[in-house]
Amino acid sequence: MSGRTYNRRAQRLGASYRFTVGLLWPIMRFAVAWDIQGTERLTEAEGGIIVAPNHLSWFEPPVVAFTLWEADRPPRFLGKDSVFAIPFFGRLLKNAGQIPVYRDTPEVAMAIRDALTALEQGECVVVYPEGTITRDPDLWPMAAKTGAIRLALTSGAPLYPMAQWGAQEVMRPYAKELKLFPRKTMHIRVGDQVDLSDLADRPIDADTLAIGGERLMDAITALLAGVRGQTPPSTRMVFRRKPE
Repeated sequence: MSGRTYNRRAQRLGASYRFTVGLLWPIMRFAVAWDIQGTERLTEAEGGIIVAPNHLSWFEPPVVAFTLWEADRPPRFLGKDSVFAIPFFGRLLKNAGQIPVYRDTPEVAMAIRDALTALEQGECVVVYPEGTITRDPDLWPMAAKTGAIRLALTSGAPLYPMAQWGAQEVMRPYAKELKLFPRKTMHIRVGDQVDLSDLADRPIDADTLAIGGERLMDAITALLAGVRGQTPPSTRMVFRRKPE
């Protein structure tokens, strides 16, 4: 540790944000056990940062949020607009400064704009690079969508990979269930900043985004392989949503 004193949680976050923390923190602190490594990278980073976790379960956003709060990095999540449509909960999220993403509409640019503003203000923005819960049958990360890399290259903010494992034992992917007993352990690993320096002067086009996305998912997958003690597959699943 550098010895520098941080206290970002003392910043003005708003009543809804603090109400949400007060509601969720004691649940997450005691309902599950914790195995967290590498978050000092986030605490000590200067200015705004982007954190990119793998996506396993509907239970895991509170896991990521708790981890970042404990690292003194109050998170701003980019999330699907459908989550913000949930009665009461959706309004609470929006009032707490979380950022809805209206996919496949012109309004998607608003999410990027709001995320860039948060980064300029020194905040921690969370982007799920896969865009949805993994469809890989063995729960390995899928190929990245473009959002996390586009945001990192546009803003210049450091991009950190996060691997997490354990939320799927509480709530399986796409399952409406809650299995807290016996108590599960949430394993969190944060890696070094993804190096995108050689891409900074390139056009932010499909090739550039693909290169950056592959680096990001390689970093997340390597962290996850270490937690699982398993060798990941040699190829990564590419998921494309069917047109609605």
